[in-house]
This record gives sequence, C-alpha cells and structure tokens, in this order.
Amino acid sequence: MTNHGPVLPIWSCGGCGLPWPCPTRRRELRAEYADAPVSLALYLGAYLVQAAEDMSWAPAGALHRRFVGWTREPAEVQRRSAATVPTEPDRHGRQQPG
Repeated sequence: MTNHGPVLPIWSCGGCGLPWPCPTRRRELRAEYADAPVSLALYLGAYLVQAAEDMSWAPAGALHRRFVGWTREPAEVQRRSAATVPTEPDRHGRQQPG
C-alpha cells in the first residue's frame, strides 16, 4: 500500500507533501492501471470532482491537468517533461520560451 495518498482538504501528498497526485503516486497509478487507461481516468475524475469542491478557488483547467490531464501522456513524455529540455528555435531562429 502506498503512503502517497491525498491529505484532504488541501490535496497534498501524505508521503512527500507535493500536490496530489504526486509524481510517485502517478507512477504507481500508471503501473496499477497499465491495461485500463480509461478506468484510470474515471478513477481520477472522481477525485477531480472532490478536489474541485474543496478547492473552489483553483482554476478548473489547472485542476483538470493535475488530476486527469497527465493520464493521456505516455510515460516517456512525462519523464522528459520533468527534465530540462532545450527549446526549439522559431522560424526566425529565436529561442522559444520553455
């Protein structure tokens, strides 16, 4: 059993203190629901509804990305997005903001 569960009503991680679901819990959930991505999204959608009630001040888009949006990204993309990745230059050769 994980110790990376949500601490309500602030929705931080009980294991590491980061916003829940934290990176550790996301990895655990990906492994647990590896063959059932729709079920994972539904499971987290229920948490999203609860969190939206507790954090009515938080923007809906931010909550969606935090609770459900990450489930659509392949795990490899998530690992790369956590690292510092150089940006691609735009068509005029200027660096785009990261």
